[in-house]
Amino acid sequence: MYQEFATAGYQVVKTRNEMLVASSEKPILGVFCDDGFPYSKDCDNNKELAENFPTLAEMTQKAIDSMKNHPEGFVLQVEAGKVDWAAHGNDIAGLIYDQAAHDEAIKVAIDFAELDKETLVILTTDHGNANPGIIYGKNANDNFDTIQNYKHTNEWILNGFGKETSISQIKERIEYTNKFAVTDEEAKLILSYYSNLKANEDGLYNSRHLPFEALAQIQKQHNSVGWISMSHSADYVELAMFGPGSDLLKPFIKNTDLHFLMLEVAEVENNF
Repeated sequence: MYQEFATAGYQVVKTRNEMLVASSEKPILGVFCDDGFPYSKDCDNNKELAENFPTLAEMTQKAIDSMKNHPEGFVLQVEAGKVDWAAHGNDIAGLIYDQAAHDEAIKVAIDFAELDKETLVILTTDHGNANPGIIYGKNANDNFDTIQNYKHTNEWILNGFGKETSISQIKERIEYTNKFAVTDEEAKLILSYYSNLKANEDGLYNSRHLPFEALAQIQKQHNSVGWISMSHSADYVELAMFGPGSDLLKPFIKNTDLHFLMLEVAEVENNF
């Protein structure tokens, strides 16, 4: 399929540098891996990942640069999709730092909209997930701040273990990554999941059945982050707008009504 896109005039890019140097005058197909992107936190501490994978902000900027001069305007959807994966895995470092990467992409979009003055930026999500929260306690703030010292995500930690891993290796990897020591009992608990992986946690985006929940429960004692579940939740979600048409936003709307609001702002006839 890459060849078909190239024949049709697309620039096919597969690394960050290829994307950055691609011309904005020709269409671009960027495919950087055959699965979800690695988490932002893992890219921050892995030179090879950082060199190969563009950030969400960089992709957003490239997309805007490629479409901003189209005479009929453009529609761009940007999704920080692995925030959802991290919530399903109760992976706090994955969640926070991919959300921060999304914030950087939002800045790119709003910076463009402020200059363009004809672009509406809409910020929202499709659902809540897992309801993470800071558990009350006198040390909760300090505990939560320790997440800033995490070197990698829980996905990175758990994919480094197997049934042949020793207790000391479990303890060493978690302490290296999270900067706290787990007990022998906690390490044995983590290791016990690897004796029969398929009999353990399923969970969305957890094909290896890794013990994400067990690790999150251990971390909670040190970072004060609790999780209600590993599944989608029915919370109200944030919806915010910036730019022309944002005055049409009501305090609460049904998710399906957002479609019609966008048609109205874009002055597109609604035939439904």
